[in-house]
Amino acid sequence: MTQVYNFSSGPAVLPRDVLLTVQAELTDWHGSGMCVMEMSHRGKEFTQIIHEAEADFRKLLNIPANYKVLFIQGGAHFNFSMIPLNLATETSVVDYVDTGHWSRIAIKEARRYANVNIAASNEDRHGSYVPDEAGWKRSDNAAYLHYCSNETIGGVEFPFAPESGDTPLVCDMSSNILSRTLDVSKFGLIYAGAQKNIGPSGLNLVIVREDLLGNARVGTPTMLDYQVHAAADSLYNTPPTFGIYVAGLVFKWLLANGGVPAMEARNIEKASLLYETIDASSGFYNCPIERPFRSRMNVPFRLADEALDDAFLEAAQAHGLLQLKGHRSVGGMRASIYNAMPLEGVRVLSEFMRDFARGH
Repeated sequence: MTQVYNFSSGPAVLPRDVLLTVQAELTDWHGSGMCVMEMSHRGKEFTQIIHEAEADFRKLLNIPANYKVLFIQGGAHFNFSMIPLNLATETSVVDYVDTGHWSRIAIKEARRYANVNIAASNEDRHGSYVPDEAGWKRSDNAAYLHYCSNETIGGVEFPFAPESGDTPLVCDMSSNILSRTLDVSKFGLIYAGAQKNIGPSGLNLVIVREDLLGNARVGTPTMLDYQVHAAADSLYNTPPTFGIYVAGLVFKWLLANGGVPAMEARNIEKASLLYETIDASSGFYNCPIERPFRSRMNVPFRLADEALDDAFLEAAQAHGLLQLKGHRSVGGMRASIYNAMPLEGVRVLSEFMRDFARGH
């Protein structure tokens, strides 16, 4: 097969070594004679898989002992409801920072269950930056402070973790978890859909401080109660077993390749190369995001002459560069360069972009 590089925003590229392991083990996991998709989630084989996955995930992020790790179904959308149902009451005020599409979806859902205060927003500059924390208008008695650390569509990434004091800090890290070093102890709850930096879609990881468990409001559906999943070690119901298995392989791949610090260094190199290509194009390409807040994971860019968009995408595909079309809500182009995207893929894309600009 001709080499291709997949820049999809999610479901996204997986490490080739992981895919080869999945291929080799697909019909017979470790001599069991079973595929992971055929195993009982309560059998000894899968028990080993999920325990190793959690241990490796904890090691990668140095997760403190007083935090639970949950492997549950659904993506970030489940948490948009679960968070206010578990951490707030109907009369609570909850603080949200609005930095783009996914922040706004979370805000819309939270308004069904609590009183939302928008502590800060970047709409005044077309979503191109992260508001200065000193200017945030936070509530005195907020049940929690929520933000999205990386806006997959807009390409805005927080270069810092907010200071929340005694208010639990809650973060949607779906598109940049495991891509940079992180102090988990600053957070009350972190959640992430797996389909960008961890594994297949359908799996959702939650890191939650134990003191925040057990407070779900009356009437919360059983499956939306974090405590239920924590008490059952993520096995209250049949979990997404194959997704957990692949996630565990990704965690082992990360550990074997230097862990999160090494991955962060590679991500900086990849993003720097791509942004330099855009900025050096004399206006042929442009990135709408202000430089201090440019995402290392999702690089949006536009061609100055939008009439060339289709030609760009067709030529890119002919060069084995796939899934570069921007989200339908914003248009343009977007290159998602998650952990599994090799540096060589970004080099090939950058060279193609330079060639295309020279030719047009």
